[in-house]
Amino acid sequence: MAGKKDAKSSTLNWKPVLRKPFDNSRVIRFKCSLQNTSLDVLRSKGWSEARDENDWDFYWCDVGWMRESFDHTYMDEHVKISHFRNHYELTRKNLMIKNLKRLKKQIERESGKAEAAKCDFYPSTFELPMEYHIFVEEFKRNPGTTWIMKPIAKSQGKGIFLFRKLKDIMDWRKEDPYRAQIADERQKDDKEPVETYIVQRYIENPYVIGGRKFDLRIYVLVTSYSPLCVWLYREGFARFSNTRYSLDSIDDSYVHLTNVAIQKTAPDYDPEKGCKWSLQQLRQYLVAKNGVPKVETALREIDNIIIKSLHAVQKVMINDKHCFELYGYDIMFDNNLKPWLIEVNASPSLTASSQTDYELKFRLLEDVLYIIDMENRLTGREKRVGGFDLIWNDNPVSMDDSCGADCIPQPSYPTNTFLGCCNTDREKQIKQVLKAAQTTKKG
Repeated sequence: MAGKKDAKSSTLNWKPVLRKPFDNSRVIRFKCSLQNTSLDVLRSKGWSEARDENDWDFYWCDVGWMRESFDHTYMDEHVKISHFRNHYELTRKNLMIKNLKRLKKQIERESGKAEAAKCDFYPSTFELPMEYHIFVEEFKRNPGTTWIMKPIAKSQGKGIFLFRKLKDIMDWRKEDPYRAQIADERQKDDKEPVETYIVQRYIENPYVIGGRKFDLRIYVLVTSYSPLCVWLYREGFARFSNTRYSLDSIDDSYVHLTNVAIQKTAPDYDPEKGCKWSLQQLRQYLVAKNGVPKVETALREIDNIIIKSLHAVQKVMINDKHCFELYGYDIMFDNNLKPWLIEVNASPSLTASSQTDYELKFRLLEDVLYIIDMENRLTGREKRVGGFDLIWNDNPVSMDDSCGADCIPQPSYPTNTFLGCCNTDREKQIKQVLKAAQTTKKG
């Protein structure tokens, strides 16, 4: 059952590059509940678009289908779908924080406070209305602090606002919401349930470029939770606000929210230029301003955020051999170049905002399909496939010489990560991987 569809990329007259399909005796049938870059990539594979509702081998589904149909669908051994059953344990804002807090307590019990401090990559966060009184105590201990309210299950910046006074959030609910606790008997009446929000301490000192705030969109592919298998994509982008950063006006979304859906409505927004840099551009800028060692440290901390966040949900995630997940991580730097986890998206936008954006997402999705390997062309021992580098496979994955000649040298990196590195040898590398795998299988 498909959910709401994205706008068709064909309306922007972007033409995908068609690839010669792999010669396989079995025709792969696919379904796609989206009408964007993902559908273009699937069609370019030369696979057959399934006409029957239940007759498919690969399904790029939406989360609505997972919720309503996954438990009632029989799947053959080879079938693959694009979400884990309870993906929301990581991608719903309140559950992500709950799982991260639990992991931190566990690490502190087992390894001490110093090791647990490696989980200090998310701002102080409380769930409302359930933790309202705890939040008020923290609020009073930090007068003048800016806080940000976010609905737990909305995207694209919807429903988010900043505040500095408790009275400023009273409109969040028309009646007093804080008397209602989850276990309270009064929740059994016929009134509509209170929408859940999280409230976070706002990062008031973001790293700015040209006076503008930005965050990073990083792509992470998880092919298994047991064992945990994690691929990190080299490419991604930084999303900038359209207006120079200032705390003088906390009501201005164009200053504080970097979501493209918000920024593109700004009166002076330039659709040709947009508000994006590639991760490669950003990395080069940061190295020029801060030096290689400091940038390497910051990127290493991003690796830590990704792995720790996935460990936080590993034991509660329903692992299924049919499932994989392409996550969109949103990360922000403060002015000390410390990265902070903002949120994780189960359905990062695959609708392109420009030709460059389209080409990036086309490469990304093409490489996802290479790794999912419906045609059984890989050996399963690869450390790099196109723009993806394997960073965790039940343990950290060590770096080798598979990064490619045009990568920025990273001599101090012990593990296989190249975030923001060049990816110009991607097609050549894929051909080499496929050829090497074919040779191995013949041998």
